[in-house]
Amino acid sequence: MNARLLRLYHRLPARARSAAATLRGWYLKRWRYGAESEQLIEEALARDAWTQAQWTKWREERIAYILHRAATRVPYYRDHWEARRLRGDRASWEVLEHWPIVEKDELRANPRAFVADDCDTRRMFHEQTSGTTGKPIDIWRSRTTVATLHAIADARTSRWDGIPSDVRWARLGGQLVTPVRQRRPPFWVWNAAMRQLYLSSFHLSPDFIPHYLNALVRYKIVYLATYPSSAHALAQEIVRLGREDLQMAAVYTNAEPLLPEQRTTIAAAFRCPVRETYGMAESVAAASECSAGRLHQWPEFGHVELHDHGELVATGLLNPDMPLIRYRVGDRAQPAQAIGPCPCGRGLPYMGRVEGRMNDILFTPDRRPVFWLNPVFYGLPVRQSQIIQEHLDVLRVRVTPAPGFTAGTERTIITRLQERMGDVRVIVDRVVEVPRTSNGKLRAIVCQLPASERAAALTESTSTVRERSRS
Repeated sequence: MNARLLRLYHRLPARARSAAATLRGWYLKRWRYGAESEQLIEEALARDAWTQAQWTKWREERIAYILHRAATRVPYYRDHWEARRLRGDRASWEVLEHWPIVEKDELRANPRAFVADDCDTRRMFHEQTSGTTGKPIDIWRSRTTVATLHAIADARTSRWDGIPSDVRWARLGGQLVTPVRQRRPPFWVWNAAMRQLYLSSFHLSPDFIPHYLNALVRYKIVYLATYPSSAHALAQEIVRLGREDLQMAAVYTNAEPLLPEQRTTIAAAFRCPVRETYGMAESVAAASECSAGRLHQWPEFGHVELHDHGELVATGLLNPDMPLIRYRVGDRAQPAQAIGPCPCGRGLPYMGRVEGRMNDILFTPDRRPVFWLNPVFYGLPVRQSQIIQEHLDVLRVRVTPAPGFTAGTERTIITRLQERMGDVRVIVDRVVEVPRTSNGKLRAIVCQLPASERAAALTESTSTVRERSRS
């Protein structure tokens, strides 16, 4: 929605905003669901039982098709290979490793160059990412691709938990469904077309959260999809207020890593399983957590490579009309552990823990990258937190205190950070709310070092690791 329409929408009374959300919901539902949806869901569930050999065969065939289509019908890639041939490069484009890594900025600069020349974007579903930084990315998909995407997503979330498709559900997300300046409820809209209560993630202060909880009860919400930090904010208030009227069938988290203490609090508050999911608007990789607590890849979405520091590079397999080959996602993950068959009985490959954005790495004064700082806040009375690296030797910590937060808590935070980051100055700011990004996410780690300094430090640390491995 452009800025002018958004201002007009925000001037509407609450019921009219819900009516507008419902109209939008009907439009989205027509693209996402149809007579074929149930069959697509059943087919996805059937593939869950495939063996590793079956997935390997399918992936090899699908990659071959995607590479051929990209090299012959997609202007960006066709021009790339023509230029290489003019230089005398005879490398085969049938081999994935011969393809270049594509950066987000290349896609942002000319997104239509990534659309196959036999497609008409006017007849395709257009989506813009809502990334935390920079210009949005434009994505186009056919009706078949959109329906398949949502069928797989539904199959491997709510259907895994036995939740019917026609229940009422809630999304607590980053759409500006109510003006940020609004200080009275409702902080949500009811999308009747999709039986969805969409709640704003920009109004999660302790004073407002009881209104959210009442809305979840009043609308008889069965399951919740949201950011971990948002679900955790609700859960803390449920526990503090002693409320027992908010049982869900499941809570599905996305867009941020789910921390152990968040999982524990959310599960206790909503008295249900908490399932972590992973994905992005470009849909080149995705995963969801099963009842055994293991994260399973959705192979139909893409083939994933892990590069230095766990950097995710993915080749999209779901959208042949706008294929992204070896696309640098911007996230990092741990390698999947080979731990044998999953107790859930599914043959889907595992995915290692996704730890966050590559640009959320911090660096010690001697330029060593530090990836994991969540234990700094373990067991402390903190509602929300954010660590910001302003300089190599200066960290600023924003915390929203919970009852019991004292000067001693501040000292513990400072000590734990210095144990992990070395000789750094730590400034602790107590705030009512940690600011969220433009799409409602809470960034737990923010590196404000210049991009050139971060890149140099990463290159230096990678070289050190390689030297050690040789010795």
